Amino acid sequence: MARNFKDLTEREILALAISLEEEDGRVYADFAEGLRETYPATAKLFDDMGKEESEHRASLFETYRARFGEHIPLIRRADVKGFIQKKPLWLARPLKIADARKQAELMELETRQFYQKAIEQVTDAGIRKLLGDLEEIERKHQVTAGAMQESIPQTVKKTEDEAQRRLFVLQIVQPGLAGLMDGSVSTLAPVFAAAFATKSSHDALLVGLAASIGAGISMAFAEALSDDGSMTGRGRPMLRGAVTGLMTAAGGIGHTLPFLLKDFHVAFTAAVIIVALELATIAWVRNRYMDTPLLSAAFQVVVGGVLVFVVGIAIGSS
Repeated sequence: MARNFKDLTEREILALAISLEEEDGRVYADFAEGLRETYPATAKLFDDMGKEESEHRASLFETYRARFGEHIPLIRRADVKGFIQKKPLWLARPLKIADARKQAELMELETRQFYQKAIEQVTDAGIRKLLGDLEEIERKHQVTAGAMQESIPQTVKKTEDEAQRRLFVLQIVQPGLAGLMDGSVSTLAPVFAAAFATKSSHDALLVGLAASIGAGISMAFAEALSDDGSMTGRGRPMLRGAVTGLMTAAGGIGHTLPFLLKDFHVAFTAAVIIVALELATIAWVRNRYMDTPLLSAAFQVVVGGVLVFVVGIAIGSS
């Protein structure tokens, strides 16, 4: 069973910090190896970041040994609630530089959040100072990872506006987009199945409202309970859950409201137009905030939406 971070002792916090620095250093070494042939300058940046993580681990180990002795309990990310489960992108070949940069930035953000939480929990002055120094270094690493390109030197830092934008994307846009996609696509089948089965705008409206509100509540709880945000920087779970739930409900209600019209054919035509606008909005958001090429985003969203739409009509007409 994973433990809550607030229940960790100072000894366990230091042991976890040692484990985090070791894991991050090895990931950066893998990034460097995967990028060395094509992006040698960026690989050098990852080499340097990996060496610094090793130095951090050594400093933490010396502090731990002076305070608690030689034995370090085995405690890892997976043993503590709040850490994000990362996909092993560093093992992929060929390794994409954009994937490595984004992963590194999230890793540094997570580790920085950890040190901030740890400082609040420990009482030893020496340990607090060490954790504070490491938190500042992780902040610089986060900026470096965000600006990592072959043509940009290591000394160049991102602006505060760009850092805030990334936090906005992480805490608001991503959960909101997930909710909008789920609400817009998943409710298509029941709404249009009910519409074609009954040829009644009123029945389709009731089914659409029930599906949208139910999906919104379900997604809100799922998102809020998935991650407390203490280590990932994804923000407060209640806020993320509310954003996801509201966007899920909005995505479904959008193409449900046209069935307020009594004329079924007019309502159906209006609903189809709104569905197209919803899918276009999703594609635009993915292109604007998630760096997905517009044509690729549109193709992915439209294919999924059309498939669900056809399934709903086919079931309702049978």
